Amino acid sequence: MRRPLSRRNVLIITAGGSFMAPASQKAAANAAAPSPLIAEAACGDLPAVKAALAAGASLEERDGSRRTALLAAVQGNHVAVARHLIEAGADVNAKDAIEDSPYLLAGARGYLEILQSTLSHGADLKSTNRYGGTALIPASERGHVETVHTLIEAGVNVDHVNRLGWTALLEAIILGDGGPRHVAIVRLLIEAGAKVDLADKDGVTPLQHARQRHYREIAGLLEAAGAH
Repeated sequence: MRRPLSRRNVLIITAGGSFMAPASQKAAANAAAPSPLIAEAACGDLPAVKAALAAGASLEERDGSRRTALLAAVQGNHVAVARHLIEAGADVNAKDAIEDSPYLLAGARGYLEILQSTLSHGADLKSTNRYGGTALIPASERGHVETVHTLIEAGVNVDHVNRLGWTALLEAIILGDGGPRHVAIVRLLIEAGAKVDLADKDGVTPLQHARQRHYREIAGLLEAAGAH
């Protein structure tokens, strides 16, 4: 059965093929081209960002990937630009098309200065990324010790379980390298009250994962905390 054509997405059929109607072409072009503010933020050009805002650019305008200027600045770890945008009122929880927000991305990448700014300007500690994880989980996986400490102090739930069935403790072990940074993170999580026997969705505990990988120091920390 032939589907009816949508008026918004109508195609003009020609002998040589098809092309989008002018309205659709214009919409596609607008979606593809980043705004000057977002482009300047992505480059870390603080004077240009200030000028764009003074000229009336919207803090919350989006590009084709649903990024705001603030998220573009965070992606480049442009601290001065990110701080200026945050202090100007940019939404630190605004998510793009893949569910990254300035707060979540700063936490995941260990961009501590930007993270601290987001935390002092309304970061949603319960917000989650596309994997259903809080900022603490990827920070633990990637070995960002100071970031993990900052997020714990801010009050992020240390036992949150993502869609893979993993907590921050499990990710630090399963996806970590067992080295000094991940040992320090496991210690921080245990001290923060993480449940050391909270298993993954297959019933494998943190201690079992540590032993399988021969992470002796991590296993020792877990054993000392009463893990089985």
